[in-house]
Amino acid sequence: MLTQEKPYIKETIVVEGKDDVAAVKRAVDCAFIITHGFGISEATFKRIEHAMATSGVIIFTDPDYAGEQIRARISKRVPNCKHAFLSKEEAYAEGDIGIENASPEAIVDALNRVRTASEKPIHLFTQTDLVHNGLMGTDSAAHKRTVVGRLLGIGYCSGKQFLSRLNHYGITVEEFLKSVEEAERLL
Repeated sequence: MLTQEKPYIKETIVVEGKDDVAAVKRAVDCAFIITHGFGISEATFKRIEHAMATSGVIIFTDPDYAGEQIRARISKRVPNCKHAFLSKEEAYAEGDIGIENASPEAIVDALNRVRTASEKPIHLFTQTDLVHNGLMGTDSAAHKRTVVGRLLGIGYCSGKQFLSRLNHYGITVEEFLKSVEEAERLL
């Protein structure tokens, strides 16, 4: 039986735990650093800094509050990391949300859509853009943000955080409008 070769990722992927490593290993070939949750040790930070200097880093944390806090802590300490996001739906199984629950296809898709946060936001998008496109201020806004966030590779978040990600991750107006149009077809 022939096995399909897994994609190779040159950057080191930072995940929260060993179960996340197992899930990502099923999808891609790469190096890992495990944070072991929110209490990231100084030694782990040093490893992330070294990986950033040598191979680059992709932060791939769970799509929950703790995962976002870990992502923020690493980003503050180690600027210019790349970011990969899964939706909560892609990472959900049996009452648990985590990278370890995602399919290999969802993981590859998320890693194909990595984004690098700019230190200075571009302020291209405003809250009015979100309201006008049904991503804020309606009963279905959260669901639509989930779909648009997945299409753009910036994950799900509140309207305020979504606006921040649009302006920090270099999303173009064309990308945004295309993803909104695609989301409307999917919904």
